[in-house]
Amino acid sequence: MSSRRVFMQQSSWALAALTLSYPLMAFTKYGEMTNNKNVDVIIIGGSYAGLSAAMALGRSLRNVLIIDNGTPCNSQTPHSHNFLTQDGKTPSEITELAKQEIEKYKTVKFYNGLATTGVKTESGFEITTSNGHRFNAQKLIFATGIKDTMPDIKGFSECWGISIVHCPYCHGYEYRHQNTGIIANGQKAFHLASMVNNLSSKVTILTNGKADFTSEQLEKLKSHSIQIVENEILEVEHTHGQLQQLIFKDGTKIPFDVAYGVVPFTQQSDIPVSLGCETTEHGYLKIVAFQKTNVPNIYVCGDNSNMMRSVANAVASGNIAGAVANGELVNEQF
Repeated sequence: MSSRRVFMQQSSWALAALTLSYPLMAFTKYGEMTNNKNVDVIIIGGSYAGLSAAMALGRSLRNVLIIDNGTPCNSQTPHSHNFLTQDGKTPSEITELAKQEIEKYKTVKFYNGLATTGVKTESGFEITTSNGHRFNAQKLIFATGIKDTMPDIKGFSECWGISIVHCPYCHGYEYRHQNTGIIANGQKAFHLASMVNNLSSKVTILTNGKADFTSEQLEKLKSHSIQIVENEILEVEHTHGQLQQLIFKDGTKIPFDVAYGVVPFTQQSDIPVSLGCETTEHGYLKIVAFQKTNVPNIYVCGDNSNMMRSVANAVASGNIAGAVANGELVNEQF
Protein backbone atom coordinates (compact mmCIF):
# COMPACT_ATOMS: atom_id res chain seq x y z
CA MET A 1 0.00 0.00 0.00
CA SER A 2 1.39 3.43 -0.96
CA SER A 3 2.22 6.03 1.67
CA ARG A 4 -0.49 8.24 0.24
CA ARG A 5 -3.15 5.59 0.85
CA VAL A 6 -1.87 4.99 4.37
CA PHE A 7 -2.10 8.70 4.98
CA MET A 8 -5.71 8.79 3.74
CA GLN A 9 -6.69 6.15 6.29
CA GLN A 10 -5.45 8.19 9.23
CA SER A 11 -7.33 10.69 11.34
CA SER A 12 -9.91 13.18 10.09
CA TRP A 13 -7.50 16.10 10.38
CA ALA A 14 -5.05 14.34 8.12
CA LEU A 15 -7.79 13.61 5.62
CA ALA A 16 -8.74 17.27 5.58
CA ALA A 17 -5.13 18.25 5.01
CA LEU A 18 -4.87 15.87 2.09
CA THR A 19 -8.01 17.34 0.56
CA LEU A 20 -6.44 20.79 0.58
CA SER A 21 -3.47 19.34 -1.29
CA TYR A 22 -5.71 17.92 -4.01
CA PRO A 23 -8.15 20.63 -5.11
CA LEU A 24 -9.98 18.25 -7.44
CA MET A 25 -11.41 16.52 -4.37
CA ALA A 26 -14.30 18.23 -2.61
CA PHE A 27 -16.44 17.15 0.29
CA THR A 28 -20.18 17.36 -0.10
CA LYS A 29 -22.45 18.43 2.72
CA TYR A 30 -23.24 14.79 3.36
CA GLY A 31 -19.62 13.71 3.79
CA GLU A 32 -19.14 12.23 0.32
CA MET A 33 -16.20 13.18 -1.84
CA THR A 34 -16.39 14.39 -5.42
CA ASN A 35 -13.29 13.53 -7.44
CA ASN A 36 -14.69 14.51 -10.81
CA LYS A 37 -13.94 18.14 -11.55
CA ASN A 38 -15.58 17.97 -14.99
CA VAL A 39 -19.38 17.87 -15.00
CA ASP A 40 -22.16 18.64 -17.43
CA VAL A 41 -23.67 21.44 -15.36
CA ILE A 42 -22.58 23.42 -12.32
CA ILE A 43 -25.44 24.90 -10.32
CA ILE A 44 -24.37 27.76 -8.07
CA GLY A 45 -26.91 28.10 -5.27
CA GLY A 46 -28.51 25.16 -3.50
CA SER A 47 -31.83 26.50 -2.29
CA TYR A 48 -35.24 25.96 -3.92
CA ALA A 49 -34.41 27.10 -7.46
CA GLY A 50 -31.05 25.35 -7.58
CA LEU A 51 -32.38 22.10 -6.16
CA SER A 52 -35.29 22.14 -8.58
CA ALA A 53 -32.89 22.57 -11.51
CA ALA A 54 -30.76 19.73 -10.13
CA MET A 55 -33.73 17.38 -9.99
CA ALA A 56 -34.61 18.03 -13.64
CA LEU A 57 -31.01 17.35 -14.65
CA GLY A 58 -30.50 14.40 -12.30
CA ARG A 59 -33.53 12.65 -13.74
CA SER A 60 -31.86 12.92 -17.14
CA LEU A 61 -28.66 11.35 -15.76
CA ARG A 62 -26.63 14.51 -16.15
CA ASN A 63 -23.53 14.92 -14.04
CA VAL A 64 -24.27 17.94 -11.86
CA LEU A 65 -22.39 19.74 -9.12
CA ILE A 66 -24.31 22.03 -6.76
CA ILE A 67 -22.11 24.63 -5.07
CA ASP A 68 -23.74 26.22 -2.03
CA ASN A 69 -22.45 27.83 1.16
CA GLY A 70 -25.61 27.29 3.20
CA THR A 71 -26.64 30.90 3.80
CA PRO A 72 -30.14 31.35 2.30
CA CYS A 73 -31.71 34.80 2.42
CA ASN A 74 -34.81 33.42 4.17
CA SER A 75 -32.93 31.88 7.10
CA GLN A 76 -34.76 34.18 9.54
CA THR A 77 -38.24 33.46 8.17
CA PRO A 78 -40.18 31.20 10.58
CA HIS A 79 -42.63 29.72 8.06
CA SER A 80 -43.05 29.44 4.30
CA HIS A 81 -46.44 29.74 2.63
CA ASN A 82 -48.27 29.65 -0.69
CA PHE A 83 -46.53 26.51 -1.95
CA LEU A 84 -48.69 23.43 -2.44
CA THR A 85 -47.99 20.44 -0.12
CA GLN A 86 -45.55 22.51 1.98
CA ASP A 87 -47.71 25.39 3.23
CA GLY A 88 -46.65 26.43 6.73
CA LYS A 89 -43.41 24.45 6.82
CA THR A 90 -40.19 26.16 7.85
CA PRO A 91 -37.83 27.05 5.00
CA SER A 92 -35.21 24.65 6.36
CA GLU A 93 -37.73 21.78 6.46
CA ILE A 94 -38.55 22.27 2.79
CA THR A 95 -34.85 22.52 1.87
CA GLU A 96 -33.87 19.39 3.79
CA LEU A 97 -36.70 17.38 2.25
CA ALA A 98 -35.66 18.59 -1.19
CA LYS A 99 -32.04 17.60 -0.56
CA GLN A 100 -33.11 14.13 0.57
CA GLU A 101 -35.01 13.73 -2.68
CA ILE A 102 -32.07 14.99 -4.74
CA GLU A 103 -29.75 12.49 -3.03
CA LYS A 104 -31.58 9.69 -4.85
CA TYR A 105 -30.09 10.91 -8.13
CA LYS A 106 -26.51 9.68 -7.93
CA THR A 107 -25.19 11.88 -10.73
CA VAL A 108 -25.91 14.98 -8.63
CA LYS A 109 -23.27 15.96 -6.08
CA PHE A 110 -23.05 18.71 -3.48
CA TYR A 111 -20.12 20.96 -2.62
CA ASN A 112 -20.37 22.96 0.58
CA GLY A 113 -18.58 26.19 -0.21
CA LEU A 114 -18.68 29.60 -1.86
CA ALA A 115 -18.15 30.09 -5.59
CA THR A 116 -16.03 33.22 -5.98
CA THR A 117 -14.94 33.49 -9.61
CA GLY A 118 -15.85 32.10 -13.02
CA VAL A 119 -14.09 32.18 -16.36
CA LYS A 120 -14.92 30.97 -19.85
CA THR A 121 -12.88 28.07 -21.21
CA GLU A 122 -12.68 26.29 -24.55
CA SER A 123 -15.09 23.61 -23.36
CA GLY A 124 -17.35 25.74 -21.18
CA PHE A 125 -16.63 27.38 -17.85
CA GLU A 126 -14.36 27.05 -14.83
CA ILE A 127 -15.62 27.96 -11.36
CA THR A 128 -13.25 28.59 -8.46
CA THR A 129 -14.34 28.47 -4.82
CA SER A 130 -13.10 30.42 -1.82
CA ASN A 131 -11.06 27.35 -0.84
CA GLY A 132 -9.24 27.39 -4.18
CA HIS A 133 -11.04 24.36 -5.60
CA ARG A 134 -11.75 24.49 -9.33
CA PHE A 135 -14.54 22.78 -11.24
CA ASN A 136 -15.39 22.76 -14.93
CA ALA A 137 -18.73 22.42 -16.69
CA GLN A 138 -20.24 22.84 -20.11
CA LYS A 139 -23.08 24.90 -18.68
CA LEU A 140 -23.80 27.04 -15.64
CA ILE A 141 -27.03 27.65 -13.76
CA PHE A 142 -27.04 30.54 -11.31
CA ALA A 143 -29.61 30.20 -8.53
CA THR A 144 -27.73 32.62 -6.32
CA GLY A 145 -30.56 34.84 -5.10
CA ILE A 146 -30.26 38.44 -3.97
CA LYS A 147 -29.05 40.19 -0.84
CA ASP A 148 -31.38 42.68 0.85
CA THR A 149 -29.88 45.94 2.09
CA MET A 150 -31.29 46.82 5.49
CA PRO A 151 -32.09 50.49 6.28
CA ASP A 152 -30.33 52.28 9.10
CA ILE A 153 -33.21 51.75 11.51
CA LYS A 154 -32.55 50.05 14.84
CA GLY A 155 -34.37 46.71 15.11
CA PHE A 156 -35.36 46.53 11.44
CA SER A 157 -33.03 43.71 10.44
CA GLU A 158 -33.98 41.65 13.52
CA CYS A 159 -37.63 41.73 12.37
CA TRP A 160 -36.96 41.20 8.66
CA GLY A 161 -38.74 38.09 7.42
CA ILE A 162 -40.58 37.65 10.74
CA SER A 163 -42.87 40.64 11.31
CA ILE A 164 -41.42 43.05 8.75
CA VAL A 165 -42.13 41.20 5.55
CA HIS A 166 -41.90 41.75 1.82
CA CYS A 167 -44.83 39.90 0.25
CA PRO A 168 -48.59 39.76 0.94
CA TYR A 169 -48.83 36.43 -0.87
CA CYS A 170 -46.16 34.87 1.34
CA HIS A 171 -47.19 36.38 4.68
CA GLY A 172 -50.41 38.37 4.34
CA TYR A 173 -52.91 35.71 5.35
CA GLU A 174 -51.19 35.11 8.70
CA TYR A 175 -51.42 38.85 9.48
CA ARG A 176 -54.94 39.38 8.14
CA HIS A 177 -57.18 41.89 9.96
CA GLN A 178 -54.23 43.14 12.01
CA ASN A 179 -52.75 46.60 12.46
CA THR A 180 -50.53 46.88 9.40
CA GLY A 181 -47.80 49.31 8.41
CA ILE A 182 -46.18 49.77 5.01
CA ILE A 183 -42.63 51.13 5.19
CA ALA A 184 -42.26 52.48 1.67
CA ASN A 185 -42.96 55.52 -0.47
CA GLY A 186 -44.27 56.44 -3.89
CA GLN A 187 -45.51 53.87 -6.38
CA LYS A 188 -44.14 50.90 -4.42
CA ALA A 189 -46.02 51.96 -1.31
CA PHE A 190 -49.18 52.60 -3.32
CA HIS A 191 -49.00 49.16 -4.92
CA LEU A 192 -48.47 47.42 -1.57
CA ALA A 193 -51.33 49.39 -0.02
CA SER A 194 -53.70 48.24 -2.75
CA MET A 195 -52.70 44.61 -2.10
CA VAL A 196 -52.81 44.79 1.69
CA ASN A 197 -56.10 46.69 1.74
CA ASN A 198 -57.86 43.43 0.95
CA LEU A 199 -56.27 41.80 4.01
CA SER A 200 -56.77 44.47 6.65
CA SER A 201 -58.87 47.58 7.22
CA LYS A 202 -56.13 49.07 9.42
CA VAL A 203 -53.35 50.10 7.04
CA THR A 204 -50.88 52.96 7.48
CA ILE A 205 -48.18 54.00 5.01
CA LEU A 206 -44.93 55.07 6.68
CA THR A 207 -42.93 57.04 4.14
CA ASN A 208 -40.00 57.70 6.52
CA GLY A 209 -39.78 61.21 5.11
CA LYS A 210 -41.75 63.43 2.75
CA ALA A 211 -44.49 61.51 0.95
CA ASP A 212 -44.21 61.09 -2.82
CA PHE A 213 -47.63 60.39 -4.28
CA THR A 214 -49.63 61.83 -7.14
CA SER A 215 -52.87 63.63 -6.39
CA GLU A 216 -54.79 60.69 -7.84
CA GLN A 217 -52.97 58.26 -5.59
CA LEU A 218 -53.58 60.41 -2.53
CA GLU A 219 -57.26 60.54 -3.33
CA LYS A 220 -57.43 56.78 -3.75
CA LEU A 221 -55.60 56.14 -0.47
CA LYS A 222 -57.90 58.57 1.33
CA SER A 223 -60.99 56.84 -0.08
CA HIS A 224 -59.80 53.59 1.51
CA SER A 225 -58.98 55.24 4.87
CA ILE A 226 -55.26 54.52 4.45
CA GLN A 227 -53.29 56.99 6.53
CA ILE A 228 -49.87 58.40 5.65
CA VAL A 229 -47.20 59.13 8.28
CA GLU A 230 -44.19 61.12 7.08
CA ASN A 231 -42.22 61.12 10.35
CA GLU A 232 -38.78 59.53 10.14
CA ILE A 233 -38.47 56.17 11.87
CA LEU A 234 -35.86 55.92 14.61
CA GLU A 235 -36.40 52.40 15.91
CA VAL A 236 -38.43 49.24 15.50
CA GLU A 237 -39.32 48.05 18.98
CA HIS A 238 -39.79 44.29 18.99
CA THR A 239 -39.69 41.11 21.05
CA HIS A 240 -37.56 38.39 19.43
CA GLY A 241 -38.32 39.78 16.00
CA GLN A 242 -42.02 40.34 16.60
CA LEU A 243 -42.88 43.97 15.96
CA GLN A 244 -44.44 45.85 18.87
CA GLN A 245 -44.30 49.48 17.82
CA LEU A 246 -42.41 52.00 15.72
CA ILE A 247 -40.60 54.83 17.46
CA PHE A 248 -40.13 58.02 15.42
CA LYS A 249 -37.43 60.65 15.66
CA ASP A 250 -39.90 63.20 17.06
CA GLY A 251 -40.68 60.84 19.95
CA THR A 252 -43.99 59.57 18.55
CA LYS A 253 -44.78 55.89 19.02
CA ILE A 254 -47.28 53.91 16.96
CA PRO A 255 -48.08 50.23 17.65
CA PHE A 256 -48.18 47.74 14.76
CA ASP A 257 -48.59 43.99 14.47
CA VAL A 258 -46.82 43.74 11.11
CA ALA A 259 -45.15 45.96 8.56
CA TYR A 260 -44.37 45.45 4.90
CA GLY A 261 -41.00 46.77 3.89
CA VAL A 262 -39.49 47.68 0.54
CA VAL A 263 -35.70 47.55 0.68
CA PRO A 264 -33.03 47.78 -2.03
CA PHE A 265 -30.99 44.72 -2.96
CA THR A 266 -27.81 43.60 -4.68
CA GLN A 267 -27.01 40.38 -6.47
CA GLN A 268 -25.71 37.72 -4.10
CA SER A 269 -23.04 36.73 -6.64
CA ASP A 270 -21.15 38.94 -9.07
CA ILE A 271 -19.96 36.00 -11.18
CA PRO A 272 -22.80 36.20 -13.76
CA VAL A 273 -22.07 39.85 -14.55
CA SER A 274 -18.33 39.14 -14.68
CA LEU A 275 -19.08 36.52 -17.34
CA GLY A 276 -21.04 39.02 -19.38
CA CYS A 277 -24.64 38.47 -18.23
CA GLU A 278 -26.82 41.53 -18.58
CA THR A 279 -29.04 42.91 -15.83
CA THR A 280 -32.40 44.68 -16.00
CA GLU A 281 -33.01 48.29 -15.00
CA HIS A 282 -34.21 46.99 -11.62
CA GLY A 283 -31.00 45.02 -10.95
CA TYR A 284 -32.20 41.50 -11.78
CA LEU A 285 -30.27 39.18 -14.08
CA LYS A 286 -31.85 39.50 -17.49
CA ILE A 287 -33.67 36.49 -18.94
CA VAL A 288 -33.68 36.30 -22.74
CA ALA A 289 -36.00 33.27 -22.93
CA PHE A 290 -36.70 30.14 -20.87
CA GLN A 291 -34.27 31.15 -18.09
CA LYS A 292 -31.47 31.71 -20.63
CA THR A 293 -29.23 34.75 -20.30
CA ASN A 294 -27.62 36.67 -23.14
CA VAL A 295 -24.49 34.54 -22.61
CA PRO A 296 -24.78 31.13 -24.29
CA ASN A 297 -24.85 28.18 -21.85
CA ILE A 298 -25.59 30.33 -18.79
CA TYR A 299 -29.04 30.13 -17.18
CA VAL A 300 -30.53 31.88 -14.17
CA CYS A 301 -33.47 31.09 -11.90
CA GLY A 302 -35.06 32.13 -8.64
CA ASP A 303 -34.87 35.49 -6.91
CA ASN A 304 -31.81 36.72 -8.81
CA SER A 305 -33.87 37.10 -11.98
CA ASN A 306 -37.49 37.59 -10.94
CA MET A 307 -39.24 40.00 -8.58
CA MET A 308 -41.77 37.30 -7.62
CA ARG A 309 -39.92 36.19 -4.50
CA SER A 310 -41.64 32.97 -3.54
CA VAL A 311 -40.78 29.31 -3.10
CA ALA A 312 -43.25 28.33 -5.79
CA ASN A 313 -41.70 30.67 -8.35
CA ALA A 314 -38.18 29.56 -7.44
CA VAL A 315 -39.07 25.91 -7.90
CA ALA A 316 -40.85 26.59 -11.20
CA SER A 317 -38.04 28.66 -12.69
CA GLY A 318 -35.42 26.15 -11.51
CA ASN A 319 -37.31 23.32 -13.18
CA ILE A 320 -37.35 25.27 -16.44
CA ALA A 321 -33.65 26.12 -16.21
CA GLY A 322 -32.71 22.49 -15.63
CA ALA A 323 -34.90 21.22 -18.44
CA VAL A 324 -33.65 23.80 -20.94
CA ALA A 325 -30.01 23.14 -20.03
CA ASN A 326 -30.60 19.41 -20.54
CA GLY A 327 -32.40 20.08 -23.83
CA GLU A 328 -29.44 22.00 -25.16
CA LEU A 329 -27.08 19.22 -24.09
CA VAL A 330 -29.29 16.78 -25.98
CA ASN A 331 -29.18 18.91 -29.13
CA GLU A 332 -25.39 19.16 -28.92
CA GLN A 333 -24.79 15.47 -28.32
CA PHE A 334 -27.48 13.65 -30.35
